[in-house]
Amino acid sequence: MSRTGKIHSLQSFGAVDGPGIRFVVFLSGCPLRCGCCHNPDTWDMGSGEEMSAEEIFNKLIRYKEYFGEEGGITLSGGEPLMQTDFCIELLERCKSAGINTCIDTSGCILNDEVCRLIDLCDLVLLDIKYTNDEDYLRYAGCSYKSVLDFYDLLIQKQKPMWLRQVVLQGLNDTEQNRNELLRLKNESGGLVKKVELLPFRKICQTKYDAMGIEFRFKDIPEGKDGIKLL
Repeated sequence: MSRTGKIHSLQSFGAVDGPGIRFVVFLSGCPLRCGCCHNPDTWDMGSGEEMSAEEIFNKLIRYKEYFGEEGGITLSGGEPLMQTDFCIELLERCKSAGINTCIDTSGCILNDEVCRLIDLCDLVLLDIKYTNDEDYLRYAGCSYKSVLDFYDLLIQKQKPMWLRQVVLQGLNDTEQNRNELLRLKNESGGLVKKVELLPFRKICQTKYDAMGIEFRFKDIPEGKDGIKLL
C-alpha cells in the first residue's frame, strides 16, 4: 500500500522552485516559526489533505512532457523533512520514471531517514535564513549549527544545491552575512550552483490576520523587486 502524506497544496507549473518547469508539492507541517514565513497556513500538519504517494505521482506524470531537460518535481512546504517516509516513496517513483527531483528545505532536521531522502534528490534548495545562532534561535527556532550540519551532509553526498535567503532590513542585510554565504559557496567545491537573495514581501499579512497570528516582521520594510545572485 502506498504511503500517505499531509498535503497543503499542489502547483502544476511552478517556475520559481528550482530549474525549469516544476510540479510543486507543498507539504503540511513545519517545526520552525520563522518571522518572515509566507505560509503560516502550512505550519499545522493536521490541516493538510491526506494523499498517497501513488496518487500524487499519477497526477504529476501527466505533465512530464512539459518538464524538459531541467524541470521535474519539487517538494516544498511547510517542511518536507517532517514527512520523510512519504517523500522517499514519492521520489523513488519519480526517479524510476526519469523525473528530476528536488526538495526545498530549511535543513533543520537530520536523521537516517533524511539521509535516505537526500540520496534521491538531484538538487536541494537550502534556505539559510541567518548566519548566526542568536538570530536563528530568536527568529526561526533552530540553531545555525543544525543548518550547517545539513549543508555538510549535502557536501558529503556531493549533492548540487542552491542557497536561498530572504533579505531582511536590519537583520541579515549585513556584510558579515554576505561573506558567510559566499564562504559556503566558495568552499562547496562547485556544489553550490547559485546563491539567491530574495526580496522580503508582506503579502502574507492577510493570512496572519485571518488566522489571528501576529506577523512578527510587519514593521520591516519590503525589499526591492528582483532576485540578486551572489
